[in-house]
Amino acid sequence: MSSTELRRTALDATHRALGATMTDFAGWDMPLRYGSERDEHLAVRSRAGLFDLSHMGEITVTGPQAAELLNFALVGNIGTVKPGRARYTMICREDGGILDDLIVYRLDETEAGSPHYMVVANASNAQVVLDALTERAAGFDAEVRDDRDAYALLAVQGPESSGILASLTDADLDGLKYYAGLPGTVAGVPALIARTGYTGEDGFELFVKPEHAVELWQALTGAGEGAGLVPCGLSCRDTLRLEAGMPLYGHELSTALTPFDAGFGRVVKFEKEGDFVGRAALAEAASRAEQNPPRVLVGLVAEGRRVPRAGYRVVAGGEVIGEVTSGAPSPTLGKPIAMAYVDPAHAAPGTSGVGVDIRGSHEPYEVVALPFYKRQK
Repeated sequence: MSSTELRRTALDATHRALGATMTDFAGWDMPLRYGSERDEHLAVRSRAGLFDLSHMGEITVTGPQAAELLNFALVGNIGTVKPGRARYTMICREDGGILDDLIVYRLDETEAGSPHYMVVANASNAQVVLDALTERAAGFDAEVRDDRDAYALLAVQGPESSGILASLTDADLDGLKYYAGLPGTVAGVPALIARTGYTGEDGFELFVKPEHAVELWQALTGAGEGAGLVPCGLSCRDTLRLEAGMPLYGHELSTALTPFDAGFGRVVKFEKEGDFVGRAALAEAASRAEQNPPRVLVGLVAEGRRVPRAGYRVVAGGEVIGEVTSGAPSPTLGKPIAMAYVDPAHAAPGTSGVGVDIRGSHEPYEVVALPFYKRQK
């Protein structure tokens, strides 16, 4: 894809005016960083960061049988999600392989009185998810709509985010639980205010019309000045989610893995009514995982300074025991860290003798439980 074909968010000119380093991310021209990614990362951990996440894929599902369709199409029990709440789930192939991980928001009913859901997919998988939902909707009295162009998505993340947002809205933020969303007005702009994020910190994601994005970004920037809010790019978002032990599609999750292989079997709800795509294959995967446990997703912390990258082999006693899925320097821990799938025999925290093969040199690593970082509540 040539650079002229990259999609641009409504905030593109704002990012350039701020001197952002831009990068191609899933066909979108997105800010990688504005200055130091380490500074941006630490701002989110200690104060607040402002992100443009408008590349994420929003898909609206409405109609009398919207819940039944989503229960059939996804592995979670969407029928039990109450209005104003959200649920983390996955969409799988018939063979159980993970197509994407998703957040499904149940919004207020439509004017016709039908259930109303917004499915948020990763940018790289939005078309795949849209196609799968559209195909799986056959026979259901429900409509699947591509709303990727209908929303801009801004996120305010970090310990100061609640105070910053509270100065711009009269919405009940204190009553807004984690994984909940409510319609409101922020700085005069109509928004869906969701208490969700991908950083390991408290924070909010604001879904607004693209034409309101610049106005809202400027209002949040102004409101956050005294609290140390800084604009943040995708680079620090990746190190923040890595420290928080959150999976990234294409790294910890893929079509080669079922949720049980990835350690996310808990999102598969066999007890829900009716069939769902992948049920038989996933039941087999669950049984297989019980009898012969798959590799386990663990954290690795470096004893030295060399940074492991995705695809590097994890070794012990001269044998390959796993593979790194994500790795980076951790600004919070001050050392390189990685997530890796390793054989169960080497997965216990504190397991010694484990290393990562970095260009032929076996660098020592300590096995730790995920996440690397957990905020104090």
